[in-house]
Amino acid sequence: MNASERFRHRLASIETDPLLIPGGGTPLEARVAEQSGFDAFYLSGYAVAAWRHGLPDIGLLGARETLDALAAVRRVTELPLICDADTGYGDVIAVTENLRAMEAAGASAIQIEDQVWPKKCGHMSGKEVIAFDEAVRKVAAAVQARRNPDTVVIARTDSLAPRGLDEAIRRGEAFADAGADIVFIDAPEAVEQLATIGSAFGPMTMANMSEGGRTPALSLAELHQKGFGVVIYPTTTLRIAAREFGDFYKDLAADGSSASWMDRMHGLDGLNAIVDLDRYLAIDARFQGQNATT
Repeated sequence: MNASERFRHRLASIETDPLLIPGGGTPLEARVAEQSGFDAFYLSGYAVAAWRHGLPDIGLLGARETLDALAAVRRVTELPLICDADTGYGDVIAVTENLRAMEAAGASAIQIEDQVWPKKCGHMSGKEVIAFDEAVRKVAAAVQARRNPDTVVIARTDSLAPRGLDEAIRRGEAFADAGADIVFIDAPEAVEQLATIGSAFGPMTMANMSEGGRTPALSLAELHQKGFGVVIYPTTTLRIAAREFGDFYKDLAADGSSASWMDRMHGLDGLNAIVDLDRYLAIDARFQGQNATT
């Protein structure tokens, strides 16, 4: 099975076996996720903005940057990839074309949301959402645009904060009726809200664990008990790394050496193993001594 088929097959079991998906914005994170035995990887818009560009997630990047990041990740992993496509970068025509481009670039699932552009990270304040009918139309366009029936459409609503839980549930139901495979109501602020969302949509519902954000931090088991079948950790490695970078640079500036960090980093051999150096060297060795032919 290809990656999209594997992801669709894996989703069939989430009622009893919930799916835990790490995320990030770089190929290296995806490679480590695959080596760690995860079933999929979430390409986060926040993480792409921060990791690849040093920018906040406030609508400064567009479809081209997302496609470039997706292609770089797909090059190094066979995992099913969930691509955070923000708002789809336009109305139904843009959603159609961008979904097909991401599908062709190797996305097994594409997520679109109903924020007004320029969008913001789902856990920031001051979000606004487009009109109900426009949001449903964009989800329907995404569903109809896919060329591969195994491609999963994830429909996210950010309406909870600006318009309340009832409106978020209403939008989620309409997204499901329009054909979305997974409903994602972002940034619930209480355990009771999580329970309401989980019970409303069942296992084809996604929860976002964003440390320090608006949503209470619950375990996979706790979220599954409340009805969720898919749980993502989209930016945790970014947060860890950013803090570690800062701590290391302070120590390096003070000590003039990395010696105190040696037990907290990979050696050169360890890093080479992660990026699969031996496989590339084997390709080179296979052709050494052979004459070029035309």
